[in-house]
Amino acid sequence: MEELIPLVNKLQDAFSSIGQSCHLDLPQIAVVGGQSAGKSSVLENFVGRDFLPRGSGIVTRRPLILQLIFSKTEYAEFLHCKSKKFTDFDEVRQEIEAETDRVTGTNKGISAVPINLRVYSPHVLNLTLIDLPGITKVPVGDQPQDIEYQIRDMIMQFISRESSLILAVTPANMDLANSDALKMAKEVDPQGLRTIGVITKLDLMDEGTDARDVLENKLLPLRRGYIGVVNRSQKDIDGKKDIRAALAAERKFFLSHPAYRHMADRMGTPHLQKVLNQQLTNHIRETLPSLRSKLQSQLLSLEKEVEEYKNFRPDDPTRKTKALLQMVQQFGVDFEKRIEGSGDQVDTLELSGGARINRIFHERFPFELVKMEFDEKDLRREISYAIKNIHGVRQVSERTGLFTPDLAFEAIVKKQVVKLKEPCLKCVDLVIQELINTVRQCTSKLGPYPRLREETERIVTTHIREREGRTKDQILLLIDIELSYINTNHEDFIGFAKALALRDPVPTAAHNACPPAALSRLPSLQVIRRGWLTINNISIMKGGSKEYWFVLTAESLSWYKDEEEKEKKYMLPLDNLKIRDVEKGFMSNKHIFAIFNTEQRNVYKDLRQIELACDSQEDVDSWKASFLRAGVYPEKDQTENEDGAQENTFSMDPQLERQVETIRNLVDSYVGIINKSIRDLMPKTIMHLMINNTKDFIHSELLAYLYSSGDQGSLMEESAEQAQQRDDVLRMYHALREALRIIGDISTSTVSTPVPPPVDDTWLQPA
Repeated sequence: MEELIPLVNKLQDAFSSIGQSCHLDLPQIAVVGGQSAGKSSVLENFVGRDFLPRGSGIVTRRPLILQLIFSKTEYAEFLHCKSKKFTDFDEVRQEIEAETDRVTGTNKGISAVPINLRVYSPHVLNLTLIDLPGITKVPVGDQPQDIEYQIRDMIMQFISRESSLILAVTPANMDLANSDALKMAKEVDPQGLRTIGVITKLDLMDEGTDARDVLENKLLPLRRGYIGVVNRSQKDIDGKKDIRAALAAERKFFLSHPAYRHMADRMGTPHLQKVLNQQLTNHIRETLPSLRSKLQSQLLSLEKEVEEYKNFRPDDPTRKTKALLQMVQQFGVDFEKRIEGSGDQVDTLELSGGARINRIFHERFPFELVKMEFDEKDLRREISYAIKNIHGVRQVSERTGLFTPDLAFEAIVKKQVVKLKEPCLKCVDLVIQELINTVRQCTSKLGPYPRLREETERIVTTHIREREGRTKDQILLLIDIELSYINTNHEDFIGFAKALALRDPVPTAAHNACPPAALSRLPSLQVIRRGWLTINNISIMKGGSKEYWFVLTAESLSWYKDEEEKEKKYMLPLDNLKIRDVEKGFMSNKHIFAIFNTEQRNVYKDLRQIELACDSQEDVDSWKASFLRAGVYPEKDQTENEDGAQENTFSMDPQLERQVETIRNLVDSYVGIINKSIRDLMPKTIMHLMINNTKDFIHSELLAYLYSSGDQGSLMEESAEQAQQRDDVLRMYHALREALRIIGDISTSTVSTPVPPPVDDTWLQPA
């Protein structure tokens, strides 16, 4: 092993320097053989320590998984008592015997539960050796009647792995043709590529006999042949004969024996180690191409960064000026791309920048307007009060000519228009928040220069806040302009005559009772929205919550099994439907809204309302906006009077009621015109005064503000993290080059041994 240790250490060191582990996954070496064949002695020779239990009969009664780990200090530890380190290997033997007895008892019982032992030493490679119980056929002591099959299954479990080398140990004083170890190896390794025959106890053969023909691979050939070894006898072990002396005695035996001296260099434990070393070397060489490919791809990915850093001088003022200009320019480009949209660097996880602002303009803001607009009960009550207050003590009568709808109309319209201020200002606040978030996202690329990032954020955010005041003033001015003159001659305004006609419709087929909301709906066949929603309030007895594919048109809401829209589950007409919010459940992470019938009818089966669940509040708001387009509006709470009782907003006076209806129609028409105008002007005003202005500011003035804010050198000071990252990249680059050089050295300094040619091993029949 001494030859391989420096080679593997070089590889490990090269990979450690780049913060990675070198996964060589060296093969396991499993020792298989009959009882007292000398398996444990063969293993001990690898470790160079005397630590395994010895004796006659079945000694190894549990598999011992021995992990050898290269370390500067020498000690052992067991998996079942990790906290204890064993430095005396006699204690290791005693612990193996005690742990074996603990599970199997003291009367020759066996167990498939392995003992895991780790040996740390400067004289070993990172290898796994497995000492398996000896093959036996006759049960003794507490052993079960099927002991032969239990041991066989246990051994097969370990030697079936393709990455395990099999040492099939057979004593020389036993008939090789009946070797169970070789037969089992033949089952799992029919080509003989990973089986090495080991012949032990050559010194115990009857006088006048030898194993020459076997060791020369002539009598009963194996593809990888046989290696003879001479282990210590029980007398040697009892006499504390150390392993080095035993190896010297083994060498002397092969050199002095007339049948083996001509092949002494191919016999003995050192040669067995050499053969195994060559197998491990072959394995390492087979692993090198994939390791080299991995390192080369990492090196290639670092080339561009390293090219920038090679001639990098942190304190060069020319570099700082150039970097500042590039950073500010890139910030402006990134900001514009996030607002205007672009094909590169698209966020696929959530809406951002311009897409979110667009959603505010065309979904959130219209929804806020409609929520405010359709408070029907309040509006009718206010109209009623306005008419009564205008008449004062006089009787309300259309016939007396004292009914002046224009005064009541103007009072109500102005009150409705004033209510627009709140959603308009809220819209500005939402856009500002999105702009500031966009600025923060764009400055993330300035992370290497924390002072520059901080100043850029501060300057641009301050400018946005300044523009906020200008934008809000302009929007309030737009609303004040609308309040200053009520244009009843507007081409879209229905006028007094049409309002009366709507109040008292001619009973013809063309004027069947149709709510104003329905008149404003889109063509019935147009699909407004499609998407997945969960019906949240179906009882568990009826299947529980379930997700469906919903299709919303101007006339109905349908849901299907899936997006192919072949299997329709239900179609719900939109007449008399409204929307209300539903509080999120304690354990639910869904956001919910409900659809119900204003006439207290069941909406779906026995449900008075359908609760529809989405994954986010944004999805809920978006669906609500879609329902608004279809003419389904949000519910409003019934107002209460000062005494807390619900007030009847409909007058018992039919004349007053007709007047209220007339003005209601006029207000509805004019407020619709105002809303249309505001919905059009709001995005334009915000875009002009805030968004486009901020883009121009970044492109034309930001650099000047940065120069005036402080010393350029302090602005372009690198963060400690950036300097560390640069050093790490350069260190990684040089470590990768060194690792590739070491791999190249290993490739040239080691040689692969070709696989021996196949032999006629038909004599060996699988067990």
